[in-house]
Amino acid sequence: MNNLELWEKVRNVPDNAKKNIGGGRLKGMTDINPMWRIKKLTEEFGQCGIGWYYDILDKHIEECANGEKAAFVDIKLYLKVDGEWSKGISGTGGSSFVAKEKAGFYVNDECYKMALTDAISVVCKALGFGADVYWSKDNTKYNDQKKNNYNEQPKLDANKVKALEMSIKESGKTAQEITNAYKVSNLSELTLKQWTGAMKRLQKIIDSKISSEAQYDK
Repeated sequence: MNNLELWEKVRNVPDNAKKNIGGGRLKGMTDINPMWRIKKLTEEFGQCGIGWYYDILDKHIEECANGEKAAFVDIKLYLKVDGEWSKGISGTGGSSFVAKEKAGFYVNDECYKMALTDAISVVCKALGFGADVYWSKDNTKYNDQKKNNYNEQPKLDANKVKALEMSIKESGKTAQEITNAYKVSNLSELTLKQWTGAMKRLQKIIDSKISSEAQYDK
């Protein structure tokens, strides 16, 4: 049994099901069309009510700050796999019910429907739906070059490795101390971010040694 079989089928979200969020707290992130999830559930398991379904366990309103209120829905979603129903997969979704805006309070009469949609998305996320979007938190996965993969990080070139080795020697540290600190087997496996951090720390040690020697000479 391939435990990642479903994940691999549903991890990628087509461009026509994605929308970049241009404002608010979620600016720069990606919104996934909820109907894409419903379509994929149907493709993989069958029609709703036959190959998959959900039970609404609870729905309620919570009082928030400044007179605002939020709606929440708890569900369990069930899938039929090889003729057998899965255990319920839990999901909680939320949506604004009463929001304070510049013109006053706004009441959303579709809050429970939106919270239900959110709860389904939470369950689908656990199954790997849209994993490529969630994995990178939307900040780097869909840049123009699309070069950031799950395990891909910028690596060091030979000049940076050599510069690091010189700083290690000058500081009195050892290469093993650096590799152990960053949990890598050799210096060339450090990412650019790790290299920058190591160089800054080593430079502080070097500066401290120079300062101590200068005071001793006096």
